[in-house]
Parts: sequence; C-alpha cells; structure tokens
Amino acid sequence: MPFLPITPEEVKKLGWDAVDVVLVTGDAYVDHPSFAMALVGRVLEAEGLRVAILAQPRWENCSDFRKFGRPRLFFGVSSGNMDSMINKYTHNRKIRSTDDFSTGAHPGLRPDRATIIYSQRAREAYPDAPIVLGGIEATMRRFAHYDYWSDKVRKSVLLDSKADLLVYGMGERQIREISSRLNAGEKIQDLRDIRGTAYPLGARETAALAIPGALELPSAGEVAGDRVKFSAATRLIYEESNPFNAKVLVQKSEGRAVVQNPPALPLSTEEMDAVYGLPFTKRAHPSYREPIPALEMIKDSIVIHRGCFGGCAFCSLTLHQGRFIQARSADSIEKETAALLAMPRHPGNISDLGAPSANMYAMGGKDMAVCRVCRRLSCLHPAICPNLNTDHRPLLALMRRIRAVKGLKKAFVASGIRMDLALQCGEYISEIARFHTGGQLKVAPEHISPKVLSVMKKPPVEVFKEFAAKFLDESKKAGKEQYLVLYFISAHPGSTLADMAELAVFLKESGIRPQQINDFLPAPMELSTSIYFTGLDPFTLEPVYVPKKETERRMQRALLQYYKPENKPLIIKALHEINRADLIKRLLN
Repeated sequence: MPFLPITPEEVKKLGWDAVDVVLVTGDAYVDHPSFAMALVGRVLEAEGLRVAILAQPRWENCSDFRKFGRPRLFFGVSSGNMDSMINKYTHNRKIRSTDDFSTGAHPGLRPDRATIIYSQRAREAYPDAPIVLGGIEATMRRFAHYDYWSDKVRKSVLLDSKADLLVYGMGERQIREISSRLNAGEKIQDLRDIRGTAYPLGARETAALAIPGALELPSAGEVAGDRVKFSAATRLIYEESNPFNAKVLVQKSEGRAVVQNPPALPLSTEEMDAVYGLPFTKRAHPSYREPIPALEMIKDSIVIHRGCFGGCAFCSLTLHQGRFIQARSADSIEKETAALLAMPRHPGNISDLGAPSANMYAMGGKDMAVCRVCRRLSCLHPAICPNLNTDHRPLLALMRRIRAVKGLKKAFVASGIRMDLALQCGEYISEIARFHTGGQLKVAPEHISPKVLSVMKKPPVEVFKEFAAKFLDESKKAGKEQYLVLYFISAHPGSTLADMAELAVFLKESGIRPQQINDFLPAPMELSTSIYFTGLDPFTLEPVYVPKKETERRMQRALLQYYKPENKPLIIKALHEINRADLIKRLLN
C-alpha cells in the first residue's frame, strides 16, 4: 500500500497487530511533503515504525481516537497545516464558507482550537498514552499568546491541552529522537533535553524550578494584564530564536510552567534531500471522492529550500521554519522534477519552483561565526546585512538545470520573490522575466508609507519601483507583455487612514488596481500581533497606532480598492474624516 493507513481495515491489510504512532490532523490526508502529517508520517515510517493517520476525526467523543487501538509509542497531534482559528474565521471573525484542506472544500470538519480538542479526546481514549503536539498551531501558541478571536491572552496550548510534549518548528529531527527514545524504553517525562521542544511542569516542579542559564519570561498572568510585560515577553522570544545562541526559556502560568528548549539546529543539505526523497505519492488518499483545493494549488510545485531571513513582522516563517536557509541539492530537485513530469497525464509545467522566499536558495552568512552570535531578527531590515551572501549564482544554475529536464514545458516561479535581494542580481530578474513567468508575477510591496513599512520590517517603496521597472524592461526585451500582481495589507499596525489614502492615490496615479487585498489578521505570536494587542513596539516600547475599529478597517480596505463603485461611500467618508476632501476627485474620477 503506497499510502499510510487511515482506517483499521488498511492497518489489517498491512498485517499489523498494532500501530506505533497515531498522527492526528485537522486536514484531509494528502501524501505530499507540503502537508505536515504526511511529512512526519513518512519520516517515522523511514525509521521502521508503523504509522497510522487519523485525519479529520469526529471530536464530539473519543470513539475515532480508539479505532487504531492504543498507539505503542504516542499520539502526534496537529490542527493541520493552518491554525484552526485562521482556517475557520476571517479577519472580521466571520466563519469562512470553505476549507481548502478538506475534500470538496467542505467547512466544519475540524473543531475550533483543534490542537486542544484533539489532545483531550486522545487522553480520554487512552489516558496513559503519551501525547506530543506539533504543527503551526502548536508552534505559535506554545507560550501565553494574544488570541484575536476571544480578544484575550490565552495560556500556552501545552497547558490547555494537557499534552506531554510540544514540538515547535519543523519537526523531523525532534520526532525521530522522540520516537527512538520512547522505543528504547524511556518515559515521555524523561524527554526534556530535546532541542525544538517544550514541556510542561507541574506545581511541585515549578516551585523547585532551577535551570542554569535559563531566561524567565513574564508569567502568563503578567502578560495578560500588562502590555509592557507582554512586549517584553515577545522581545525575549524573538531574541532567543537563533538556534546557535538561544537560551532555555521558562514561563510560569497559574502555579505551573512551560519550559522551552533552544530551537532545533538547521537541517543539512543531505538531511533535506533525505526528507524530500521519501516515497511520497503526491496524491490525496484514494478514498476521497472530491478534490482537495490545497493539493490542487501545490501538486505540481517543488520546494527547493525552507526558512526565511526576511523577518517580516506579520509573518510566522522565522519562528516556524527558522531564519537559516536549508537548501536541497540540485540533484535532489532535478530528480523530483523528472519524477513529477513522468506522472501519468502530467501537463509538463512546474507550477512553482520555489519556497517561502523564492530567491534565498543556498544563501547564508559569509562568516557563520558572526551568524552564530547574531540576535538580529532580519538579515534584510533595516538594510541588507553586510555579512549576508546574496549570490544568486547557485539559484541561477539550478533554474537552468531544471529547464533542461526532459519533458518540461515551463517551470514557474509563482511568488515569494524578495525584491531587495533580486536587485542584487540583474541576471536573476532577467531570467525570471524570460523563462519563469507566465504573464503575471506576484510580488508584495505591502505599502508605500515609510512609517508603515518600518513597522512591517519591509523595504522602502523605492525597492519595489526599481524592481518593477527592471522586470518590465526585461520582459520587453524578451518580447513579452507581462505584468506584476501586487499584494498590499490593509489595517496593519502603524497604518492610519491618511497613510492608506496616500497609498490609494499612488495606486490610482500608477494605474494599479489591486485585486488581492490582505486584511491584517493578528495571528498568534507574530510581532505585528504583539503591536496590535499592546499598541507598543516590543523593542523600543514606543507607541504605534493600531486601527482596531471595524469601521476604519473597512475604510482602509475600500481605499485600497478605490476603483470599485461600491466602495465610493466609504472612501468619501474616510477622506472627510481625515480632512482630505481634496482627494475625492483624484481618486473617484
């Protein structure tokens, strides 16, 4: 059977009398490395373990959690590829009509705060079975955090779920060590020295807590009631995110505590190749009768690296994937490309040859000794670090090699280009325009206001203007009529109505009509979310304006889409509110 089993019948067909690990996920089961449970499942399978996937279980009672029997080693619990609250609710707290990670995009197949609910049901099913949390929801909620949907600070998901251990970040290394040590007879309570994990302490252990060199964050109660202490906790969490110099972090909560070990070290190229070389089918489980939209989006894409050193304030990448780039070898990527193209009825196109930031492949510090002691949150803001190697030649060589693979029609770079990096290499922009764009290239300037971009930790608008000019010029040289699809964020901390009006005028006079608008949604643990909750920059403690009222958020969005007739009343209202009625004709005529 090419898939990991998702039913007791499939387990029986494999001849297993029991399973070692049950992986619980809020997503439908797709055997693709972009789906976390498939990735973890294949890693554990490669260790010789019997792994079953419990995909989108019913959570009203624990019967689904018993269908594989008690896992010999542990339950691995995740909400899925997204935080369950972001998956279900929009920025204005309305229930979404679809779920892209479910068959047929059907909503309602996972509970709110899925990590907590799944963990509780697993505990009810088998009280003595170890429970290990993982995934993006666990990662970003591992300490006390601001929860936008309840509009309050919640304690660590580790304590709320009553789980035994939490894996944060990309978890291949951690999950291998956890399974190996449990398999060797150790108890889950003994696994407190693994990088990239956090564990809970009971009241007695907390009272006697003494970890040499550990840093104590303000407690959950303190951050809930004091915005300065919330900011201080945020600052410490981010400053202690470099795996080469991070300290153990401790946060007390109602007499208990959460202890976080330093992050896992980055995977080597050989380790990345091994992970992505596992026998993924790249398909949804055959029992599903309807397509899964998230798979349709990425089924023809290839990940070339992971991690991001951009450090954007509204992004969780650094805390989840790390700031050190972990690249696959060209051999590994070429092999996956050839295998993908050889699949029956494949159209011959790679939909995205990239990663979270497409043009960071094989980049890193010129002197790693400097990187090992660095505490900067971004290698690109406020300016490109002089120790950063921005050489695009390895990426260019990879792109050329992939273009030569037999059967390939085109390998697109769909999005994620970091424009300030691309400007370091005109040849890269030229090749993107000539060979890797299908008429439209997505880029994300996000705003034009220097003040707002500084809060976002994004480069100034001049970077976008220079990149746009060069890309369009290279497209023209190649004899192609190509366009940029631009992404902007409305109602981000720091953005006033006046700032958004300035952006609207810029868009109107530049002939830009944004189709894609990202309404700022405060996701747990992000820097922007800390600012949203506290109104303070967590590093300087200087006040930052935060647009919280729904009426203003709607006006900011309307200004971004100034060209829509239905937005006219809101635009007029916004411009009168900031005493800029003189802009009405410029925007609406």
